[in-house]
Amino acid sequence: MTENTQQPPATTPELPTQYAPAEVEGTLYERWVGRGYFEADAKSDKPAYTVVIPPPNVTGSLHMGHAFEHTLIDALTRRKRMQGYETLWQPGMDHAGIATQNVVERELAKEGKSRHDLGREAFVDRVWQWKAESGGQIQGQMRRLGEGVAWSRDRFTMDEGLSRAVQTVFKKMYDEGLIYRAERIINWCPRCLTAISDIEVDYQDDDGELVSLKYGDGDDTVVVATTRAETMLGDTAVAVHPDDERYAHLIGKRITLPLTDRTIPVVADTHVDPEFGTGAVKVTPAHDPNDFAIGQRHGLESIEVLDERGVITVHGPFQGLDRFEARSAIVAALRADGRIVAEKRPYTHSVGHCSRCRTTLEPRVSLQWWVKVEPLAKAAGDAVRDGKVAIHPADMTQRYYDWVDNMHDWCISRQLWWGHRIPVWHGPNGEMVAVGPDEQPPSGEGWEQDPDVLDTWFSSGLWPFSTLGWPEQTPDLEKFYSTDVLVTGYDLMFFWVARMMMFGLYAMDGEPPFRTVAFHGMVRDEFGKKMSKSAGNTVNPLDWMDSYGSDAVRFTLARGANPGTDVPIGEHWVQASRNFANKVWNATRFALMNGATVEGELPPADRLSTADRWILARLNKTVAEVDAYYDDYQFAKLSDALYHFAWDEVFDWYVELSKTTYFAGGEQAKVSARVLGEVLDVTLRLLHPVTPFVTEALWTTLTGRESVVVADWPADSGFRDEAAEREMELVQRLVTEVRRFRSDQGLQPGQKVPARLDLAGTALAPHEAAIRQLLRLQPEGDAFHATATLPVAGATVALDLSGTIDVAAERKRLTKDLAAAEKEKAQAEAKLGNEAFLAKAPDQVVEKIRGRLSNAESDITRITGQLSALPTA
Repeated sequence: MTENTQQPPATTPELPTQYAPAEVEGTLYERWVGRGYFEADAKSDKPAYTVVIPPPNVTGSLHMGHAFEHTLIDALTRRKRMQGYETLWQPGMDHAGIATQNVVERELAKEGKSRHDLGREAFVDRVWQWKAESGGQIQGQMRRLGEGVAWSRDRFTMDEGLSRAVQTVFKKMYDEGLIYRAERIINWCPRCLTAISDIEVDYQDDDGELVSLKYGDGDDTVVVATTRAETMLGDTAVAVHPDDERYAHLIGKRITLPLTDRTIPVVADTHVDPEFGTGAVKVTPAHDPNDFAIGQRHGLESIEVLDERGVITVHGPFQGLDRFEARSAIVAALRADGRIVAEKRPYTHSVGHCSRCRTTLEPRVSLQWWVKVEPLAKAAGDAVRDGKVAIHPADMTQRYYDWVDNMHDWCISRQLWWGHRIPVWHGPNGEMVAVGPDEQPPSGEGWEQDPDVLDTWFSSGLWPFSTLGWPEQTPDLEKFYSTDVLVTGYDLMFFWVARMMMFGLYAMDGEPPFRTVAFHGMVRDEFGKKMSKSAGNTVNPLDWMDSYGSDAVRFTLARGANPGTDVPIGEHWVQASRNFANKVWNATRFALMNGATVEGELPPADRLSTADRWILARLNKTVAEVDAYYDDYQFAKLSDALYHFAWDEVFDWYVELSKTTYFAGGEQAKVSARVLGEVLDVTLRLLHPVTPFVTEALWTTLTGRESVVVADWPADSGFRDEAAEREMELVQRLVTEVRRFRSDQGLQPGQKVPARLDLAGTALAPHEAAIRQLLRLQPEGDAFHATATLPVAGATVALDLSGTIDVAAERKRLTKDLAAAEKEKAQAEAKLGNEAFLAKAPDQVVEKIRGRLSNAESDITRITGQLSALPTA
């Protein structure tokens, strides 16, 4: 094991009888922060290890998803800190443009005001005031969870330094033609009054209507279907497939558009599927992305009929109606005009909604700012293909390629007031000038800054290097970039990961923002359902922390974290983790009471008992196993390995085996005390990254040293002892078999039973005292009468159960169970021997019958053994 350099004091304080998380967690965390354990020094000669926090929204609070993700990152960084790395976990928050503006606008509404009543400057001041007063509550909750972030480096995406980075990269990209302004079809939120990027659209099945409309007259009639009848006022064509003979005579002609005084052309376009519906589609370039593309190809006019709030703008009886009111009114007018061919209600179809406010979105032609993503996306794909960046788990890689290889230009402008204002000034004659952070904007009459702000993900995409001081070439940037791993949910692959890759490779001369992306899944309820307020199954992690301690919540989350897969979580699992923390506490307390120590060198192997050599061998194997799992981001497996090693092997076996040695006293008791001290020292250090609080309290008490946070991470010493492991496996097998028999006979775990052990000639012989201690077996005595004999592992255990059980009642119960098992076996054998059954039954049914047969045979063997072991008289 790694030797710790921290020096213990002369005496070791005692532990309280029970672990009370609430009494220690806050104090320990503030001590860690006060001592600067989580800070990182760019001047250090230690190797760097860097992780940036996926910045939570300033509007947010710690939900279970945050707790899950932050637990994993904290475990990684705590381990690396213990391994001797200059470890930086960079904290910070995102200004969350739309979400934050919505929050403050709701606050203003309570006062009967809107942002327009305040004006832009005063409204932005009001948002900053809100951030100072109400935002950032998540930071206190992060402390509750025990997160080892470098608080002195806390960043906010609207900070002066990060704003400087935004302006710098915007100007550079604008000057190089990678940012441009163009009129395109975009997703528009009539509630938030802003453009929404494609990946911020939440699609859900809504009940609507499908209406078939008749355009034209006589031989020039065409039937089209739509779910958005109100948009027909903006139709500028009907499109058909060029090879569709049904409409060959109409291509190039103009037909009447109902309810208007316009005629529209029939155009041929290969986008149209002749097999779908009537094979003809209405074309509304201003209000549908596919129609916009058709309009571009055919030079069609684009007529807007809905304004920014979804209100009809064209002249006529529908002007001023909301889009949904207009839909009903227009359908009624078409019906009265004999233009309705068919109506289907309800018609369930996929509809895009604003991910922030849930409003139904409207496709809308709008003048916006765009990033030309093709060269940036290619670089982002090549970085993974060339091995610069690894994606974990590997099966997520193709999903990443599918996105970056087919990415559309990114709409980066938002019609908001809160956010990074686009650093472009417009002149009186249509001039546009992008201005960097050290440049003076043009002045004079008619010059105004662009009113839009940048998409929040633009500044978030710069996070791995803007937080380190870029565009300045800072020591932090040199030391801590590229970051080592990004731990994030697979749902952010498109929002954030791909954009950080594009920006990092672009701004940092081809150096990627991270070397590994470790994707995790979503936290779900214990039944695997998505957590949501509407479903009533959300859980506030703080409530569970209050009830069971932060370590219990962390350990539960880590133990469920298989790469890239969703994590179900229920309160009973947190209770089990609390029980584990208590087990660790009680076992360490017992060890301290019995002299466990970390002082002095470990005794040489020839002075160690078999149990000592066994546990040290298992300890080193566990260190190696945990290291391998950490390096592969297998948090569930490493947590499970630690759980079973600590509980099953250390506490249930070695600590219990050590009691015999302690009670005997002498030199061997001192040896076992030192070995137990070593095992607990290393086990607590292994557990620390996932369960930091209980391990800190125990480790500092056990060792008397400063803090496990800055202790050395255990190293595999290479010590192995296969012979000791085989010998202990025999002891465990014997004890387990006898315990099972005792339980089957209805004996209480602590009930003592006279027994004769015949261990001569087996590897079990040296362990008789320990076996008797573990099994509560008394010496046989003069009146000993063997009523049950168990042959196990080459040895024989004879038990005197006289007076401990009702033999007649037990025999009657077992005989009944044996009859039931034999009946089950006969029924299963009959079915499996029936050729007609086997020919017709599905494979899974046959397998189920075979399983029943196997279980019945096992039950018969077990019950027969129990009956034969019962006293005969």
